[in-house]
Amino acid sequence: MELQFIDIAIILLYMAAITIIGFVMKKRAEQGEKEYLLGGNRLPWYLLGLSNASGMLDISGTMWLVTITFIYGLKSVWIPWLWPVFNQIFMMIYLSKWLRRSGATTGAEWLRTRFGDRKDTSWSHIIVVIFALISCLGFLAYGFIGLGKFIMIFLPWDTVAGFFGFNPGIIDPAFVPHVYGIVFTLAATVYCLLGGMASIVWADLIQYTIITISAIVVAIIAMSKLAAVGHLPVPQGWFSPFFGWKLDLDWNNIISQVNQVIKNDGYEFFTIFMMMMLFKGILVSAAGPAPNYDMQKVLSTKNPKEAGMMSGSVSVILMPFRYMMVTGFVVLGLLFFEDLNLMVGNTIDFEQILPSAMAEFIPVGLLGLLLAGLSAAFVSTFSGTLNAGQAYLVNDIFLKYINPDAEGKHIARVSQLIGLGLVVVSIVLGIFAENIDSVLKWIVSGLYGSYVASNVLKWYWWRFNGYGYFWGMVGGLVPALIFARIIPSANQLYYFPITLAISVISCIVATLKTPPTDEETLKDFYKKVRPWGFWKPIHKKVVEENPDFENDSSFAQDMINVFVGIIWQTALVAIAIYFVTLKFWPAAICLVIIILTSIFLKINWYDKIEGKGY
Repeated sequence: MELQFIDIAIILLYMAAITIIGFVMKKRAEQGEKEYLLGGNRLPWYLLGLSNASGMLDISGTMWLVTITFIYGLKSVWIPWLWPVFNQIFMMIYLSKWLRRSGATTGAEWLRTRFGDRKDTSWSHIIVVIFALISCLGFLAYGFIGLGKFIMIFLPWDTVAGFFGFNPGIIDPAFVPHVYGIVFTLAATVYCLLGGMASIVWADLIQYTIITISAIVVAIIAMSKLAAVGHLPVPQGWFSPFFGWKLDLDWNNIISQVNQVIKNDGYEFFTIFMMMMLFKGILVSAAGPAPNYDMQKVLSTKNPKEAGMMSGSVSVILMPFRYMMVTGFVVLGLLFFEDLNLMVGNTIDFEQILPSAMAEFIPVGLLGLLLAGLSAAFVSTFSGTLNAGQAYLVNDIFLKYINPDAEGKHIARVSQLIGLGLVVVSIVLGIFAENIDSVLKWIVSGLYGSYVASNVLKWYWWRFNGYGYFWGMVGGLVPALIFARIIPSANQLYYFPITLAISVISCIVATLKTPPTDEETLKDFYKKVRPWGFWKPIHKKVVEENPDFENDSSFAQDMINVFVGIIWQTALVAIAIYFVTLKFWPAAICLVIIILTSIFLKINWYDKIEGKGY
């Protein structure tokens, strides 16, 4: 299906709107470092939450979710725990307020509040900047591949080559997505570098509005088609989120190629996979946000209370409508699988289900709206990730070591040049990536695994110091990068314990072999952040100096709220899948779960943070 004039007009109108926002916000962004990187800490929590959710609603991630939901059905609600998606619950309940209390501009700057301003702090500072840049480039490359695969469905390469008058054979078909990725990435870069955080948030509002309207319409189209047919051609167990020792989804008499995908994914022994994923997910979540756009949105809030509210709003804003769209395309893909064009080169690529179903079933006008929304999703993810990368290089390298006296327009110009450099490097990485899934698994199973030990201990153990942080990160990052080269992506999750063990040993040995952090720094940190954990010696000293001091954090209360919050978040996903697949009784059960868990969180979380006024 080729785009019609009205579709193209809608896309151009959207691109014009976000470009105008960039120019309007440009002057404000040039007022200073915090204006460009954090929006001056004046943006309301609900807009930042919407922007954060919008940044997670990217093309590549949506294509991946359509693929895994198509294959695994309701069991797919667990697979995003690879990220882990429930880290937003840990953030909502307690970590966002702890992070925001620092008043820092980036995660690397936050380390100075924990370790002081000593030699070991510089070491920890440098390693977290390196990690932030590697993860930033990984996410940019991940979005780059998804965008290219998405666009090639609607702009056939032969048509484009013919229009410009050259032979389409000069580009191998396997690299056509990369060509499109380069073109659209460079176009998005112009807008992203103009207005900083405020520009990103307001553009995200437009994008989320478009996506929400599109999600509802896609769901209605899918539900009407399903109602006419009467059932979905799926294997037994597809509609159940529960599982045994093995996955037990047999596609042989329906779409036999899916069984090979399940084997390649490494999910056949699903219980082992879930145990590993939950073990890793809890540790990653307890470590707090990685130094990316999520952390930058937390640091951009007005105060610690709004930081928690912002993180909590992400699940409500993101999950239901995203999964209405995802499930809508899954239903269309299952009902009309033979009509979809899923061939890339000479093999079936299930990541093509989303764009192929759009091309086949979405009417003129709505197609343009949906393309604008999903292209906007790329811009949103791209801009948020790029902003985070710029923040680290500008605030933690340029302003710290190169030109501490830079101001206003100079900082904005440097940020723009650095952003351009990051884009060029990410494009090179994207060209060499195999597919969305390979980049995704490397990020969540390999790279993020290296982040865990140092960033858990920094919150919960007073004796941990900057040297321990540095060597723990190195001890995790080096094996993660090695495993990424020598181990197939499907197996990287199972090597997480090895990476974790090396990192933990590095943390503890380096910490105990070096002097502790300055006592005054530890007391200031503890009084400001008020974490729970192994802080008894510091708590005792703080109380001796200030008998009225009270730590308002509670491990037991926070963990109960996290457990209930994860159930609440999972039900928000499942209700959308059941509703669009016309399974109204299971959807009603999910609704009851959502209501009950919401009441519990209102009483045991929201009312208590409201009363304490932070």
